[in-house]
Amino acid sequence: MKDLVKKIKELKEKRNAVILVHNYQRPEVQDIADFTGDSLGLSTEASKTNADVIVFCGVYFMAETAKILSPKKTVLIPDPSAGCPMADMITAQDVRTLREQHPKAKVVCYVNTSADVKAECDYCCTSANAVEMLQDGFTDKDEIIFVPDKHLGSYAAFKANRNVIFWEGYCPSHAKILPEHIFALKREHPQAKVMAHPECSAAVLKISDAILSTSGMLKYAKESTAKEFIVATEIGMEYPLKVENPTKVFYPATLLASCPNMKKTTLEKVVQSLEKMIYEVTLSNDLIARAKKPIDNMLRFRKDAQLTKR
Repeated sequence: MKDLVKKIKELKEKRNAVILVHNYQRPEVQDIADFTGDSLGLSTEASKTNADVIVFCGVYFMAETAKILSPKKTVLIPDPSAGCPMADMITAQDVRTLREQHPKAKVVCYVNTSADVKAECDYCCTSANAVEMLQDGFTDKDEIIFVPDKHLGSYAAFKANRNVIFWEGYCPSHAKILPEHIFALKREHPQAKVMAHPECSAAVLKISDAILSTSGMLKYAKESTAKEFIVATEIGMEYPLKVENPTKVFYPATLLASCPNMKKTTLEKVVQSLEKMIYEVTLSNDLIARAKKPIDNMLRFRKDAQLTKR
């Protein structure tokens, strides 16, 4: 492993590259990151650097978002087959059909969508700012469509007191987290605080102490006086939480909540991608321009993401 890490450092310097790693990635991949964090925060940070190459260790829509925000940079994804099942649950045509059914509606898409879907929407949002978007971005008379995550959308609509039309998408990994998992861990660790990602079901969110994005979890854990936490999100999140809070203990809600696509990226694949400059994400100028509009419309509502510079 040391040889691979050394090789990555050499190639990164040679290519003038920055390595972005999502919080759900393998621990050894997180360790070679220039920045770790949530998907939009990482892409935004990369756009500010003077790097020529972005290596995005995440899933495909994240690398697309990096390309949208840094169109002149070369964006590589070490494993192009690393997709997002939730993002794949809706297509651009589905959005166009929704618009035909609700011609006066504004369409809000979760950042966990393809560039093609973003290009058909009015606003983008993240798990950190979805509630704020629905609260402050619309009037009471506005008709709102939210795609694709029904759980995040329902949570945000409830908190913002908005009537919203939902798409029936969801994250299969978060769907595996059940209330009984939380109850069982609470019996073993009664003092533990429960942190849940809003991609979890309403039943899980209802019994959680805090509902947070991945960056929000890092901030909450650091600032809390609690020493134990039950973490209801993808299991990869346990690693950055431990790194940032070595004296605290974190219990994954269930080991079943593992995203196989997030685990596809390996150090070997990062080396191969940088060495051969392969698996570049390419988008047309027209698509980039159209997909960037909902992101631009969102940015004034964006809550600060906590990125970790490695």
